[in-house]
Amino acid sequence: MRVLKLLVPTMACALFAVTVNAQVIEHPTSVKPIGFTYDYYKMSQPGAPDGSPSDVVPQPDAVPTGGKGKVADSCGCATNCDSCGGCDSCGCNGGCGCSCFLFGPEEAWTLQSHLFGDCDCGPTIAGWLEFGWHDNLVPMSFARDDVLSFGDVPNVLQANQMYMYVEQAAEGGDCCWDFGYRIDGMYGTDAQKMQAFGNPPLAVGGTPRGWDNTWDNGVYGWSIPQAYIELARGDWSIKAGHFYTLVGYEVITAPDNFFYTHALTMFNSEPFTHTGVIGTHSTTENLETYWGWTLGWDTGFDQFGNGSSYLGGFSYSVNDDLSLTYISTAGNLGFRGTQAYTHSIVMQAQMTSNLSYVLQSDFVHIGAATAAAVGGPGVGTGDDQIGINQYMFYSLSDCLSIGGRAEWWKSDSISYYEVTGGINYKPHANITLRPEIRYDWTPNRVPDANRLYPVGTNNVTTFSMDMIFTF
Repeated sequence: MRVLKLLVPTMACALFAVTVNAQVIEHPTSVKPIGFTYDYYKMSQPGAPDGSPSDVVPQPDAVPTGGKGKVADSCGCATNCDSCGGCDSCGCNGGCGCSCFLFGPEEAWTLQSHLFGDCDCGPTIAGWLEFGWHDNLVPMSFARDDVLSFGDVPNVLQANQMYMYVEQAAEGGDCCWDFGYRIDGMYGTDAQKMQAFGNPPLAVGGTPRGWDNTWDNGVYGWSIPQAYIELARGDWSIKAGHFYTLVGYEVITAPDNFFYTHALTMFNSEPFTHTGVIGTHSTTENLETYWGWTLGWDTGFDQFGNGSSYLGGFSYSVNDDLSLTYISTAGNLGFRGTQAYTHSIVMQAQMTSNLSYVLQSDFVHIGAATAAAVGGPGVGTGDDQIGINQYMFYSLSDCLSIGGRAEWWKSDSISYYEVTGGINYKPHANITLRPEIRYDWTPNRVPDANRLYPVGTNNVTTFSMDMIFTF
C-alpha cells in the first residue's frame, strides 16, 4: 500500500447492504463525517459516558451505521411493563423491553464504566478487539503481506485490530474555549496500512520515516493513527495534529463499517489520515462546514517534499431521512502527487424504518507526479480516477442485519467491479459477527506487471468473517 494508495476510485454499480444493529436510523440535526471523531463507536455502547460532540446527540442503544454522518436511534421501547410476549423487529413487544441477544446482559459492558462507574469524570478510555479470517487475497493484493489491501494475510486466523483510545472531548460553551485531546493506538495485521506511510523514505527503496512506520513485527505491527488536540467554543471546533480523514464513506475502524473487507475506492483512492489543522463550524441547524490545511495525504508529523493541501467541505441534512456530504482535497498531496484535486460525495437516504441506501462517488485528478525524497524515484500519477459505490442496508432485528455493496472503480483506463453481500449478527451486546462473500472481476485481462487478479484469471471470490468485541 505504501505507494499503492495511488490507485483509484470507483464508478457505477448497484447494490445492497445493511445497518449494523437493526434499529431505526435518524440523522442528527447537523451531520458530521464519522471519520473525523469516531464518537459513533462510543455511542454504540448503551450507557456510555457523555463525551460526544455537541452536534451529535447520543441515544440509548445507538449503534454505528457503517458510514459517515448517521447514527442509529433506539426504538424507544419502555423498560417497565407487566408482561412481555416476545420481541418484534424493534427488539421489544407490548411496550416492554426485550433482548434479542443469545446470551449476556442487555447493555454492553464498557471499560469506562468499570474504571469510573457512573461518574462522569476523567477522559474516555475505550476500544475493541477484532479477529478475522478470509480464504483468499482481497484485491488489490496478489502476494501475502504485500500491504496492497487490508486483506493480504489469507487462510489464517488473525488479530486485525487490537485498538484502544483515550479522549477528552472539548465541549466549549458560548462564552469560553474548552480544551480536549485524543490519542489512538492499535496492534494487528491492519496496522501497517494505518501508519504514516506518506512520509519520504530514508533512502531509495527504504521505509518511510513517519513516526510509526518501523514498528512492524512480520505481518503485524503498531500504529498511532490519531494524536491531536482540540479547542471548542460555540459553533466552532478546531483540531490540530494527526487525525483520520473526512474523505469517503467507509472508515478504517472496524466497528464503524458494516463489512469486513473494504471497497477498492476506499483503499486506493482515498487518504486514511492527515496531519494539520481542521475546523468544524455548525453554520446552520442542518449545515456543517469543514475548513482545514494538511501536509498532504497519510503523513505523520513530517512532510513529503512540499506537501501542502486544502481539506474541507460540508455536510447537509436535507431532512431527517436524507443527507449529503461533500469533502475535497486540493493542492500538493505529498507522495500522491501535485497540482491535485479530489472529492468524495456521499448521499445517505433512510428509505423506510428498516431500509437505508448510500450512494458514493469519488473523483481523483493528479496533475503531476511528486519527486521522491533523497534521490528516490518519482511517485504519484497523472491519471484521473473516478468511481461509484452503492450500498443498501436492511435491519431484520436489533441483533441481525443484512446488506450489500456494489462498486465500479476505474484506473488507468481499466474498469474493475466488485459486489459484496454480508450479515451482521450480535449474539451479545459487546460482540458482532460479520460473515460476507465478495466477488471481484474485470472484463479486460490486466497485464501481469499491473494485475489486479492472479495471472490467467479475471475474477476472484473471497469468503471472509470476523468478530468484533467492543469495550
